[in-house]
Amino acid sequence: MKKSMVPDRSIQICADRGGTFCDVHASYPDPENSEKRKEIVVKLLSQDPSNYSDAPTEGIRRVLEIVTGESIPRNVVLNTDKIDYIRLSTTVATNALLERKGHKHALLITKGFKDLLLIGNQSRPKIFDLNIRRPPPLYTKVVEVDERVTLVGYTSDPQAEEHAVQFDENGKVKRGYRGMGWDGEGDAEGPGEIVQGISGEAVRIIRKPDAEVLREDLQALYDEGYRSIAIVLVHSYTYPEHERFVGSIARSIGFEHVSESAQLLPMIKMVPRGVSSTADAYLTPILRDYLNGFFSGFDEKLKDGRLKSPRVEFMGSDGGLVDYQWFSGLKSILSGPAGGVVGYALTSWDEKRKRPIIGLDVGGTSTDVSRFAGRYEVVYETSTAGVTIQTPQLDINTVASGGGSCLQFRNGLFVTGPESAGAQPGPACYRKGGPLAVTDANLLLGRIIPDFFPKIFGKSEKEPLDADASQVLFEKVVDEVNASGSSTTTDADAGSRKKLSMDEVVYGFIKVANETMCRPIRALTEARGYATSKHILASFGGAGGQHACEIAKLLGINTILIHRYSSILSAYGLALADRAYEVQEPSSTFYTSQNRPLLISRMDKIETDVREELKKQGFEGSRVHVERMLNMRFEGTDTSLMVLPDPNERLEGIDGGDGGEDFLKAFRRVYKAEFGFLLEGKTIIVDDIKVRGIGKTFDTLGESVYNEVENLQSSNAIKAINSFDPSSKPAKADATWSVYFDEPVGRVDNTPVFQLEKLEIGDEVHGPAMIIDDTQTIVVIPGARALLTSKHLYITFQ
Repeated sequence: MKKSMVPDRSIQICADRGGTFCDVHASYPDPENSEKRKEIVVKLLSQDPSNYSDAPTEGIRRVLEIVTGESIPRNVVLNTDKIDYIRLSTTVATNALLERKGHKHALLITKGFKDLLLIGNQSRPKIFDLNIRRPPPLYTKVVEVDERVTLVGYTSDPQAEEHAVQFDENGKVKRGYRGMGWDGEGDAEGPGEIVQGISGEAVRIIRKPDAEVLREDLQALYDEGYRSIAIVLVHSYTYPEHERFVGSIARSIGFEHVSESAQLLPMIKMVPRGVSSTADAYLTPILRDYLNGFFSGFDEKLKDGRLKSPRVEFMGSDGGLVDYQWFSGLKSILSGPAGGVVGYALTSWDEKRKRPIIGLDVGGTSTDVSRFAGRYEVVYETSTAGVTIQTPQLDINTVASGGGSCLQFRNGLFVTGPESAGAQPGPACYRKGGPLAVTDANLLLGRIIPDFFPKIFGKSEKEPLDADASQVLFEKVVDEVNASGSSTTTDADAGSRKKLSMDEVVYGFIKVANETMCRPIRALTEARGYATSKHILASFGGAGGQHACEIAKLLGINTILIHRYSSILSAYGLALADRAYEVQEPSSTFYTSQNRPLLISRMDKIETDVREELKKQGFEGSRVHVERMLNMRFEGTDTSLMVLPDPNERLEGIDGGDGGEDFLKAFRRVYKAEFGFLLEGKTIIVDDIKVRGIGKTFDTLGESVYNEVENLQSSNAIKAINSFDPSSKPAKADATWSVYFDEPVGRVDNTPVFQLEKLEIGDEVHGPAMIIDDTQTIVVIPGARALLTSKHLYITFQ
């Protein structure tokens, strides 16, 4: 297409930079039909320093070349006139945390709490380990701030509401504290100004920070080379004024990044809030450096934020798109896998049938597993690389087993991962001298066909996979396995040992990898009381199609969905993702009928603010969906649950009208599902109020895959294009290939190979077979049948 034929602000680009591959999905107006859009998929290595410095930028350059038909040299500033938006997910912050390559920063904390984050919460993950090796803290220096505030009253006072400080509408004290510890003279247990915190609690200011002392301490840090700090002060979740004061002085001195814990996440519990702010100070400067480098590859319009300029949006860990100004290291920890969750959830869920889905994202470095049952499952406290972080994240379980996972025979055991060959040097077959990996095993088993695999390897970036390199290294492993005697079997008739063949050894590694991938699936289902077999498996990721059928068989799942863009679904999910904006405020209120109107009033006010912000971003009316949540717990416990009532959990209002959300009923449902019991008679406390606004970026994705399958079945439109007996080549097969399957089938030399683009809707492929396209290989095992619909492969078992 000529550049002049491409309308301005018309190309929509989504890029997902993973550990091994960078996937780019783009769409642009069809020049022959302006009401339709054409789609482009570009796949390239995430790291290839000899050819390009940044993979997403290089992928976007290739997209612009394809769409405009013009040659664009590398390392030139790209013109963005034709771009509508760029959506990006990145693992930069995640990798910095895993590899401990973040930014040097200092911690400023209330005097007397210097070692708080080092002490942590005293958890012992390995309780019988005599040689405990705790990961070092992320910060490198601590400065104590001589300030102190405290809450008036005490925890679990049976008459807390009666004894509490009473404030007027303007936040002024009407009546002081009257409970235990009151000094009988002032408004609290001792001297100090009494103010009302954001949560409604009474806060006594014992000591304010000294500006001169602070300036001296911060200047000393700046002179030592620190440019990033984390500020964590006691009770700042409800009284953030002192943190803001310290932060303002730090910025005036010249600190480039300041993480105020109360601004990041105003939640009670100082340890996770503190660790989260140090993680933000550690990761955000690294993320900003990367993003500044990314923006430098484009003209200035990409970053100016004007309405007529192209937009840049980033995938947050909670599955929503955020602007550059709101994107931080803390919000980007699960930026990469979140796009895939959005992709499979929106393309696989059926609101009528409500059958839950397990997402299996088999990438180059790891496998990410999640569950969707009509709503994204979100967790608020997670541990990554030994660091406990408190921030909303999609509930994604990760295991170090992917296409790049290294294979070793060690101590008589077949081992896959956790080490990964990554993109540099990559598996042995990538022609860069890398180690054996899962990809090499699939290649030798015939589950990857070099002629159909992207030819992006070698110094020229145009060479195919090198099966000979994989063969040479595996021959050494086979010799090692048979020499060890630990994996040989005895032939009872011959009375002699039977050595394992190359196929048996290579497939042994695949079986171990499959079992490793099943582990987090069972943790998300069986461990939480859900029957794994009642789920649908939505497989995606570059290596997902090679493992999906065998993993489903292991788990007893009988239906698999593989999207047409499954190998780049994390990038495709970015195109479907919604814009998200949320506001959270602390609360310290008993959930009673008397207090409920106040809670609802606060939620209404926050909702107004959220809608106003989304309106500025171009979303209003029916395109905005709002979720209102309360973070609730039983009094005397420390485990809060973020509660979002179901649509049917409503109170009955006056005259039978709608009385609003029934948070009590929702909390009891969620608590019992999580713990299996209820603490009857206990008072319920609301710790936080949260409103999340979602700006819908599309109207509908059309008919669900399940309806389409039913229609194909009822109209007799399903055509079997091969039989379960592979003895003859089917007419529609593009080739045959020698592929190894699990015993008793073994190696099938003439396994039919079908190109996905040549199949028609309603075509049904029977296993054993292979279905391939430009970016993925799907192995259909014996006994399985794969039906092609408009957007999916619908795989079932006999």
